[in-house]
Amino acid sequence: MIEIEGLTKTFGEGPTAFTALDDVSVTIQSNEFFTLLGPSGCGKTTLLRTIAGFLDPTRGKLTLDGEDLLSKPPHHRPVNTVFQSYALFPHMTVSENIAFGLQMLKRPKAEISATVSEMLELVQMTAMADRKTAQISGGQQQRVALARALAPRPKVLLLDEPLSALDFKLRKEMQLELKRLQHETGITFVFVTHDQEEALTMSDRIAVMNAGTIRQIGGPRDIYDHPAERFVADFIGDTNFLKAQMLSTEGAGSKVRLSSGAEIMAKPAQGEPPATNGASVTLAVRPEHADLCDPNGALLAGSLKNVVYFGTDTHYHVGLESGEMFILRRQNQPGHTQNWATGDRVGLDFAPGTAQILKD
Repeated sequence: MIEIEGLTKTFGEGPTAFTALDDVSVTIQSNEFFTLLGPSGCGKTTLLRTIAGFLDPTRGKLTLDGEDLLSKPPHHRPVNTVFQSYALFPHMTVSENIAFGLQMLKRPKAEISATVSEMLELVQMTAMADRKTAQISGGQQQRVALARALAPRPKVLLLDEPLSALDFKLRKEMQLELKRLQHETGITFVFVTHDQEEALTMSDRIAVMNAGTIRQIGGPRDIYDHPAERFVADFIGDTNFLKAQMLSTEGAGSKVRLSSGAEIMAKPAQGEPPATNGASVTLAVRPEHADLCDPNGALLAGSLKNVVYFGTDTHYHVGLESGEMFILRRQNQPGHTQNWATGDRVGLDFAPGTAQILKD
């Protein structure tokens, strides 16, 4: 659907110039929920605004269905945008807000009426059709903004952190609602967020961005389980980083030695050649992949510094003998009893292959 090739956007000139997008290339498929994920200032909104036509790139190519988009002004592109602030007209009703874009496109009245009814049903707002937008909640306003953007049936819907103003529970509900809308309409969604949970919940694929570049593209499970580099592993979910020494490569895995002297099998970094034998490497271990055990004979040992109860699970902060801090997560099951207390000397174990070697 969208083909982006070598897209670069530089603001300013000379020594004060700032490159917001640095040679970005990516393909976004038809009928895909594609998410641009990254910290503030990484370039994700700049990329979204370039697709929308609100910014002109310094160089690069941008096509939609094989047609050059860069030569078209925003109102001639088959895309619509839902902004962080919904920008609804407060003097208009819900129905009138949804109809506005269709009226500007000079669609027939019968078509506008039918489309408005369809959109109201799609976003489950039929009962609110005659309410002014100032008289409805933030979550309902967001649904109206979505309906207004979907009404002209764009090929692509761009969403710039549209859930950030909602409270926690409503944001959770709208994550599922957005995915439902994308599935039912078949429209390509390009979603911008800095919230990793939003990205993992809704996306077909995720592009993790940093410093104007795309660091990794993949499905949610692939991004989480097989981060390509330390930045991705650190940004997506909670991760423990351990220093180790490369011993050998055996088939699809690598044998490494931990700071404790224990030897384990680890997964090599995705798409990277194995490190040379004897080289220092960094391992990533997810908190849920480790467990507490008796320190005698454990892979790693240390002192339990803190125990934090989160309701669904409990986090254990372990200060390792190497000086590193390790956090592990254990789900709270019915009948679960707390066997460890702050100050206890504890051991850590994790299954072979759950540790991953990262490039720094």
